[in-house]
Order: sequence, then structure tokens, then C-alpha cells
Amino acid sequence: MLSTSFKPSGEIFATPPGLVPARPTFDNFARLLTETRFLTFFENSALVSAATVLLTLTVSATGAYALTRFQFRGRDSVAGLILLTYMFAPIMIIIPFYILVKQFGIVNTRLALVLSYTTFCLPFCLWLLRSFFQSIPLELEEAALVDGAGRGRAVWYVMLPLALPGLIAAAIFTFILAWNDYLFALVLITSDDLKTLPVGVNDLFNATIVDWGMIMAAGVVITVPAVAFFMAVQRYLIQGWGAGGVKG
Repeated sequence: MLSTSFKPSGEIFATPPGLVPARPTFDNFARLLTETRFLTFFENSALVSAATVLLTLTVSATGAYALTRFQFRGRDSVAGLILLTYMFAPIMIIIPFYILVKQFGIVNTRLALVLSYTTFCLPFCLWLLRSFFQSIPLELEEAALVDGAGRGRAVWYVMLPLALPGLIAAAIFTFILAWNDYLFALVLITSDDLKTLPVGVNDLFNATIVDWGMIMAAGVVITVPAVAFFMAVQRYLIQGWGAGGVKG
């Protein structure tokens, strides 16, 4: 993909093919940015993915904390039912989900995408964070409460730092799912101004002549944010493991 993105059109179909471009060019990237609405698709994907990560982490961390720190009847059953919902494939509920979104009047909006992605990321992330919160000794939080910290401060300064590896793992999982989703973006979004990258790039295949150089350039640009996101949070993931091992 990377090699083809830097090849001129004549070299892409050369026989025999070469792994390294003989005459590297940025023309494919230039045409991608100037002749298509790629930047609009990129902005939509970035906004939807960031909002999904924020909403999913907020709800899953809150729910996981409640399932591990509060005692109520049927707590374990609730946790099991939450994980059970993760067994349903998105294709199974796309039609009822569309009907529900239409009744709320949010079809063809970014909000519909954020809610749909959160729906499928939340069960896994909540279960993952529940395991991390269970591994944190209750005595650490109790010590903070005894020292005068409220529950909110105890959660913010004690629980969340120790659960950082879980939070980052959940963020990576959610970001990749929201960034790469095609099905819900295709069904829920009809306006070209709101299309995300998977749907927008797929439109490049609908042309009479498929421009493989431009498509490979789009693939490279789409891959970069996911790799950059993982590299940016990797050191925090390692720090969280170390902190949990020492303080736990």
C-alpha cells in the first residue's frame, strides 16, 4: 500500500512489479486532497471517533466502578448480561437501530454514529474496566476517604490512575472500531458532508476507472492516525502497568 501510493500510474501496473518506486511521486496524495472531499471525510471521522472514545470511557468507567464498589442485589447478573449484549453482531440489529434513530430524529447526524459506536463498544469496555477496578485493593480507596478525600477525589486520584492501562486499552479498542466502521456510517449517513473515511474512500471505487494510486494514498493517510494514537498512548500504558504493580 505504501509503495503503490508513491508510484505514478504507469508504474503501478508495470510487469514485473517493483516493491520500491522507481520514480517516487506525491501526485497521488496531492490529487487525493484536491480532487476529492477526503479532508471533509477525515474531519468527520476524527470528530466521531474522539466523541465516541470520550463518551464510552466516561460511561464504562462509571459503570465499572459501580459494579465493583457498590453492593446491590443481582450485581453479578447485571455484569453478565452486559457482556451478553456484546455477542450480538452489528448486522443483526442495524434495522431496529435505524428505526430507533429515525424516531428520535437524528438520522444523518454525527450523534447517531457516536451513539451507535458507543452501543457496541460499551459492553466490552465496561467488562474490561470492571476487571481492572476489581484488581485495585479497596484499602487504597478507603485510606483516601479516611484522609478526608471525597469519593470523587478518591476515584480521580486513586482509582483512575491505577486503572490507566485498562482505560487506555479501552480507548484504543473504541477508537479503532469507530475509525474503521463502514456499516453504520453507510446506513445512518446520507449526506456527503457527513460521510466518514470508510464510506468516502469506498466512493472512489465507483468511478469508471479505479485510481489505485489515489486509493492507496488514502489508505496510508487513514492508517497514520490509528498508528499515531497508539504510539502516543503507549508510554502511558507502560507507566500505568508500572504504577499498578508498585501501588497495588
